[in-house]
Amino acid sequence: MAFLSISGLFSRYSSSQGPVYAVDDVDFELNSGESIGIAGESACGKSTLGLSLIRMLSGGESFGKVVFNGDSILDISESNFDNQFRWKKISMIFQGAMNSLDPVFTIKQQFVEILKQHNFDGDIDDLILDSINSVYLDKNILKKYPHELSGGMKQRVIIAMALILKPQFVIADEPTTALDVLIQAQIINLLKILKKDGMSFMLITHDLAVLSEIADKIGIMYGGQMVEFGSSKEIYSNPKHPYTQGLLESIPTLKGNAPKYIPGTPPSLLDAPTECRFIARCPLAIEKCRQLPPKFKTDSGYVRCWLYEDKQ
Repeated sequence: MAFLSISGLFSRYSSSQGPVYAVDDVDFELNSGESIGIAGESACGKSTLGLSLIRMLSGGESFGKVVFNGDSILDISESNFDNQFRWKKISMIFQGAMNSLDPVFTIKQQFVEILKQHNFDGDIDDLILDSINSVYLDKNILKKYPHELSGGMKQRVIIAMALILKPQFVIADEPTTALDVLIQAQIINLLKILKKDGMSFMLITHDLAVLSEIADKIGIMYGGQMVEFGSSKEIYSNPKHPYTQGLLESIPTLKGNAPKYIPGTPPSLLDAPTECRFIARCPLAIEKCRQLPPKFKTDSGYVRCWLYEDKQ
């Protein structure tokens, strides 16, 4: 049985103009200890996917099948999910999290608040110290206020908070955004160490270069859909979807090849097209692309592209 199995996942928001499907029919599986990277342009549904898995989709709803260690976590009550799963088995490092610390409380007070919220009844001081040590921070920061810490230190505090109850699965939404390259390297190295210790991650980012360092599997999202999913090795060495190919070609290389860009803009999800959502920007589009493509199997996953229909 897979550690995490997602099938037919939809997430939608309500708006005055109608429903917006920010996640549209997403499928993938992870085994224990594996990590997945989710990549794509802004507003493609990456963050909504993460929020759906931890059931914190404000103003929206999710439906489909999400099975975590044998439990169908979209089918249980909110109170049971909060008591049994949220932060204990599944936690999240939120996008822009280093700016979410409360400025009027010390770091320790904010750790204590999390533990009280999740009914922790053990030794609070020892647990907080262990969590701080795990992200290579000195215990003296517990007495400080957020404004007394650097950006990198605040980000590591947020990571420590996400890890404090030792969850099995952590959703990290852009954990290195707005950090300088040295601090980014520290954060990525920390995630690598935690992964070696058996923790699984979903790393959400627009930076495919970052994903190459930590992800076992990669999902490429476009227009709310996962247009390609497979092993990290296959995605980087043999990308199939034209959008995936375009993303990889946009990364600067040491060989000096000039990065390319994908012209055009993503489709609106308010009235999602019934044709391939990449058709207007795709250099390889054919007549059949005017129909929404199904998922065609690849060596390690699937691709939503009519170009691979004859290869099944």
